[in-house]
Amino acid sequence: MALNVAQPTFRGRFSHNMDAKGRTSIPSAFRSELERCSDGIPFLTPAPSCVAMYTHEQWIAIERRLAGASTMRPELQAVRRFFLSGAVECPIDAQGRILVPPHLREHAKLGREVTIAGVGSVIEIWDKSRLDADLTKTETNIGDGELSDALARLGF
Repeated sequence: MALNVAQPTFRGRFSHNMDAKGRTSIPSAFRSELERCSDGIPFLTPAPSCVAMYTHEQWIAIERRLAGASTMRPELQAVRRFFLSGAVECPIDAQGRILVPPHLREHAKLGREVTIAGVGSVIEIWDKSRLDADLTKTETNIGDGELSDALARLGF
């Protein structure tokens, strides 16, 4: 397998259904971007409130960084345990679907309706109602406090 090092860019939100087995479709634009940027099987891992999908190369780089983190710091051990123990390879089938394993569906509280969100270099898989609530909260708070400060630091 040749190493493909292109940095992916995912953007947009797509509503999909998840079947009882945990299968859901990955939008065709995201599949094309995954193929363009990676020669390997993508990875799924738990993320705060959702499931994150990384290209194979991105995930290997994350594993290397986490492996190099101090084993003497409990908070780094906790981060390593959270991300690495929940990670799985996630092949995309001929119909453009992935299988989200039960432990990740439970972690993100994924129901039948899911939203596949492109967030720059990562794809997030959210329960639709949880993402809607999170986006509403963000929109309400965007002009206040920390979010406003973060936007200002980015030049917005």
